[in-house]
Amino acid sequence: MGNDRMIALMQQEIAPALGCTEPAAIGLAVAKSKETLTTPVKEVTLYLSRNMLKNAMGVGIPGTEEVGIEMAAALAVVVGHSEYLLEVFQDMTADDIKKAKEFLKEKPIQVEVADTDEKLYIRAVLKGDGEEAETIIKKAHTNIVMVTHNGTCLYLQKEECDRRVSTEYSSTDIPVAEIWDFVNRVPVEELDFLWEAVEMNMTIAKEGIAQQYGLGVGRQTMLSMDATEQEEMEKKAVSLTAAAADARMAGCSLPVMSTTGSGNQGITATVPVAVAAEKLGKTREEMLRAIALSQLVTIHIKANLGKLSALCGCAIAAGIGASCGITFLYGGGQRQVESAIRNMVADISGLICDGAKYGCALKIATSVSSAFRCAALAVHDVTASGNDGIVSEDVEQTIQNLAALGNRGMVDTDKLILNMMIQKQ
Repeated sequence: MGNDRMIALMQQEIAPALGCTEPAAIGLAVAKSKETLTTPVKEVTLYLSRNMLKNAMGVGIPGTEEVGIEMAAALAVVVGHSEYLLEVFQDMTADDIKKAKEFLKEKPIQVEVADTDEKLYIRAVLKGDGEEAETIIKKAHTNIVMVTHNGTCLYLQKEECDRRVSTEYSSTDIPVAEIWDFVNRVPVEELDFLWEAVEMNMTIAKEGIAQQYGLGVGRQTMLSMDATEQEEMEKKAVSLTAAAADARMAGCSLPVMSTTGSGNQGITATVPVAVAAEKLGKTREEMLRAIALSQLVTIHIKANLGKLSALCGCAIAAGIGASCGITFLYGGGQRQVESAIRNMVADISGLICDGAKYGCALKIATSVSSAFRCAALAVHDVTASGNDGIVSEDVEQTIQNLAALGNRGMVDTDKLILNMMIQKQ
């Protein structure tokens, strides 16, 4: 894959998001249906895939003290603009929050489990006076595939286009060796767009340290810091990355730069690498190349694992990506980067996804700590071997094994997790 295609792949998969991407995607679908109606919204019914339901039901809505699917939908009715995509709530005011709460009291929103095998699926059906509008999103958080008004199809995505990332730019068939080659040969000025991800995600990380959000995982870790220089670098990376997740999951109104539709993945693939580059005294060019490596490995793994999974993509896919970026900054080569991937799969492949919520910061903190440990082992040529569980000597087969675990091996686990979550409502 040439430079242009690699750059295009990153630009397709790395995008700003305000708040957790699952409620934002629900807000996008509702906003699109609302805009299709010509009369005020009287009724909202949402049909969500099990994974979408799991990831949206317990997370904070940015700029509010509210959580969950119903509030996201109500806000989209009041203030949502579909042209803002995953920043659908960006124009929200205190008065809008009040109006959304009033809407929920007067017109309860119905949420159903969709009859679909799609992991990422949203169907937003809105009714007004004598009319109905429907929007369907699937496969990717901003991938609107159908819009109807009173049964008439206004937009229908062609089946061959039913992917936000085309097969031309698909990352499932990009081996790590090709990613490594690209990162080392691409002119660094072509990676300048990644600097926005560094600045945006470090901003919310610092906000999560400055203020108490969610469980305060990052803030408390930073406050307890008392370590050697090497340990301090790791703890700062853990603290800032977890703090960004604390802030985002608790509804901080600052945007993040997401990766493959997940803000927490974007944070985890960016912040630890940026911290390591700063602490190691690396140049801007070295930081950008390391972040490009981290992002592309994350995208590659998520393309195999799927947008939503029974495994925690934020901790596992992005954590692996971060470990690769850190290995690069430590001076490791392609062999050491592949070793870091095998080490991470041997270490954290069992982290489950039990929805988006405050506790995501705990998993991310665990993952970032592992990323530094696995990178340090890799640069000293210590690696998990083909004798270690699902790890294979071939790094691509290791990634395929991880994907098989998440996609086929944990189907029943995913259902059980959602049932446990629903029973608490």
